[in-house]
Amino acid sequence: MYHVLHTVVPPLAKAVWRPTVHGLEHVPTSGGVILASNHLSFADSMIIPIVAPRPVAFLAKSDYFTGTGVRGALQRGWFEGLGMLPVDRDDSKAAIASLDTALGVLGRGGAFGIYPEGTRSRDGRLYRGRTGVAHLALTAGVPVVPVGLIGTERLQPVGARFPTLARVTVSFGEPIQVAGRFEGVPLGRARREVTDEIMAAIQGLTGQEPAGVYNERTVEA
Repeated sequence: MYHVLHTVVPPLAKAVWRPTVHGLEHVPTSGGVILASNHLSFADSMIIPIVAPRPVAFLAKSDYFTGTGVRGALQRGWFEGLGMLPVDRDDSKAAIASLDTALGVLGRGGAFGIYPEGTRSRDGRLYRGRTGVAHLALTAGVPVVPVGLIGTERLQPVGARFPTLARVTVSFGEPIQVAGRFEGVPLGRARREVTDEIMAAIQGLTGQEPAGVYNERTVEA
């Protein structure tokens, strides 16, 4: 399903939205890799796989995969076709399950997309990164490619059910290598340093104002 949709959707989406893309050469064509991005819109998880040169798996709410009837089947096919993986965010064990799912993707040599901020920025600022991204990178020993999104909040504003016409920019930064860099460093400190390095790279791509605090998920985010 992914290959069928990826043959049709990206050219159509690019023709409609005409995204500006920089740094595709920074995305490894094979092997496990994490794409760590800022998060401005629900559409971010569609835009990145559309422009990326290889399949990218993202986590998506399990509700998107459980619909019934024709609409439910189409929605499920769309998300599965874009490489989305279901996760129940209201499950108390969801965070651990999400990390295990991500490590499975990376262990198979796949690309996994993640938003270190945890949820969408509602004011355009770049929030402090949570260390799950560093846990994945250090555990799997894979590089992290920072991704900077600009304009996706206009593509699908918060509360909008469907995307609108808007110009967006997607920038892929140079890979951040972590393997072998933190031997002997306490794990908590290593995770924090890697996360802060990733967020600084994202900020360099987007120019966003750093919020300096964590972003908290609202009920509908």
